[in-house]
Amino acid sequence: MDMEVTAWHALHSSMTAQQGRRRFSRGTLRRITAFARPHRRRLVWFLVLSTATAMLAVATPLLAGRVVDAIVGGDAPSLVLRLSGLIAVIAVAEAGLGLVTRWLSASIGEGLILDLRTAVYDHVQRMPIAFFTRTRTGALVSRLNNDVIGAQRAFSDTLSGVVSNIVTLLLTLVVMLGLSWQITLIALVLLPVFVLPARRVGRRLADLRREGADHNAAMGTQMTERFSAPGATLVKLMGRPARESAEFATRARRVRDIGVRSAMVQTYFVTALTLVSALALAVVYGLGGFLALRGQLEPGAIVSLALLLTRLYAPLTALSGAHIEVMSALVSFERVFEVLDLKPLITEKPDARAVPEGPVSVEFDSVRFGYPSADKVSLASLEEVATLDTRGGEEVLHGISFRAEPGQMVALVGSSGAGKSTVAQLLPRLYDTDTGAVRLSGVDVRDLTAASLRDVLGMVTQDGHLFHDSIRENLLLAKPEATEAELWDALRRSRLEELIAGLPDGLDTVVGERGYRLSGGERQRLTIARLLLAHPRVVILDEATAHLDNTSEAAVQEALTEALEGRTALVIAHRLSTVRAADLILVVEGGRIVERGTHETLLAAEGRYAELYRTQFADSEDRRAAAAEAGRTDSGPDLLPESALMN
Repeated sequence: MDMEVTAWHALHSSMTAQQGRRRFSRGTLRRITAFARPHRRRLVWFLVLSTATAMLAVATPLLAGRVVDAIVGGDAPSLVLRLSGLIAVIAVAEAGLGLVTRWLSASIGEGLILDLRTAVYDHVQRMPIAFFTRTRTGALVSRLNNDVIGAQRAFSDTLSGVVSNIVTLLLTLVVMLGLSWQITLIALVLLPVFVLPARRVGRRLADLRREGADHNAAMGTQMTERFSAPGATLVKLMGRPARESAEFATRARRVRDIGVRSAMVQTYFVTALTLVSALALAVVYGLGGFLALRGQLEPGAIVSLALLLTRLYAPLTALSGAHIEVMSALVSFERVFEVLDLKPLITEKPDARAVPEGPVSVEFDSVRFGYPSADKVSLASLEEVATLDTRGGEEVLHGISFRAEPGQMVALVGSSGAGKSTVAQLLPRLYDTDTGAVRLSGVDVRDLTAASLRDVLGMVTQDGHLFHDSIRENLLLAKPEATEAELWDALRRSRLEELIAGLPDGLDTVVGERGYRLSGGERQRLTIARLLLAHPRVVILDEATAHLDNTSEAAVQEALTEALEGRTALVIAHRLSTVRAADLILVVEGGRIVERGTHETLLAAEGRYAELYRTQFADSEDRRAAAAEAGRTDSGPDLLPESALMN
């Protein structure tokens, strides 16, 4: 390693050391040890071989000095050849050990990344929906990427660096003191010229790096939001492309300026330090030559000291900030553990059982519920706020009770925000009740396995969400083992077979982000096809028919009529026309059921349902009448919602 490389290493170590200063508990260190335990055998070999490599690195300069002494002393040529051969053998051994230690380092590091990523990913999947509604996706993804890699660095880089640097430093000092204590002391006196400027410049570069990272993060956020289909549409509709471009260019220019400043600061530092190191070598050769001419030092020792000099400065400089560097690397572990320590509110009981076979009934028994506060389901660092919002927990459902017999349709209607969708979210355990019980075939959903709930329930929400993937993969979410024939049968029954067959790539057509390459009606029918493929015994539908035209509504209604046949259904609707044929209609207001009955009995009661009917359904009937007079196809009275399957 030459002196310029040593200078770069000194700068990198000092800059990295400024990234974080934290204190860590013994509990954190114990958890890190637990994650490292499966890799302990490779870790031990890694440390042993790193130590052996450091010892070989010190041996080479000594042998080079012996070669010079043999030449100057006129020894036999065979001695020079043997020493040269030994240097070659050590070089080969050092290269081989380097390959093995690199493999061990990569194996340990990548294995640790695998363990941490899967642990965090699996844990996050068990979190309630409230967690995802509050968390910034980018912050969560960063834990799975940047912080996990930072945790890996603590093992693969920092730990091995500390061990090898300590061994190299001790061996080098012992050897240099044995060769010439005078030159060794002068070398140590020059050490502050390396360490102090490196620490100061490292702080400056760390500040520039943080500022650049902030601007890059802002650009990333802007691109993520503006390059999505809804974001791009909003920018175009609001006529802001020029302003958006100007804001992005301002940040990009700032990043460019920071990059130029960082490059120049690094270059000035490395140039100056390389100059100082050259002067240090001049001192070694000058003083060493003087002592050699006086017979106080062998000529070969001068060569050995010059070669050992870089092996002294590099580990000393690195170890000067080793404590902070280790703490900085371990910050990532603590950030990963922060996510793992967030307890899921919904867990499966050890003795949970499957939903009983056969048709399924649905029962809500005196259900009361309030959405959890942020401090129970989220982290301030994931929401990117200083403190979590402690509000929440207020009861939004007040004693909801009803029963849907197998094969029946129960419809919930009412004002926006009345609590209808909240009722629907309790059935698949997206949330758990505070008091009361939700039952399937007489069994509390909290006593059922998550797998059986997913098999029994098919939930269709207002979102209409599809993944940016092919039609095939979006369908296979419902039934991964489905055959080609089953996929086409589901598309036929959802009135999409002709459309998909006419596409150039057929089932392999990519639908775009959130399915934006499809129309609203097509997205809805595709989610119905997914529902049909899953073949659930209970269907939950949450409406959004306002987004569809009459033609799309008619096609969707045909598909849903088949999807609901023979199944227990819970239908949440804003348009009363969707629920006229329901076996039971529940009118929900303020988190309470204020009326219940059939369409006819509720109209006759002249209550809230009749009021909603007159203000909403009458307008719908007028539009249908106008459409019939114009000769258009009636979309039918029982229109059901735009949706996306959740299993």
